[in-house]
Amino acid sequence: MKGSGWILPLVLLLTSVGCDRVTKHLAIIHLAGAPPQTYLQNTIRLQYAENSGAFLSLGAELPDTVRTAILTVGVAILLLLVAVLAIRRRWTGLPLAGVALMWGGGASNLIDRAARGHVVDFLNVGVGSLRTGIFNVADVAVLLGAVLIVVGDLRPEKSEITIQ
Repeated sequence: MKGSGWILPLVLLLTSVGCDRVTKHLAIIHLAGAPPQTYLQNTIRLQYAENSGAFLSLGAELPDTVRTAILTVGVAILLLLVAVLAIRRRWTGLPLAGVALMWGGGASNLIDRAARGHVVDFLNVGVGSLRTGIFNVADVAVLLGAVLIVVGDLRPEKSEITIQ
């Protein structure tokens, strides 16, 4: 792959890390200890939470050593495996953008776990009683990255068109 093919994925990675770091910092300053803030008739709710588990607090009840092993070492290994897969399969386009987003979100959450022992979550969306759990920008990046990888990797190969 040409060097310029890595510019967009690098921008996506750095932007997702940067947005996540800034929004978590703002959540700590403005939301910690404050009541939830709601917008668009409670469709968007900003609410500070410290999540010691994974996405939507999965695994938060595990013993500290097991949780740390899975959510730091395990996630780091998973990110490395995704990178190896991307290199071996020579992903470009959507799958490569997905890898960049997944790496950005995963790395930013790993920074939180290493520095604080938990991840700062603050976003909740929904209508009425149908709501998501509390999440952060890194979680969105990881989820969007996974979707781009699947969608991009499953797309049919471009067939060669011959003109006779």
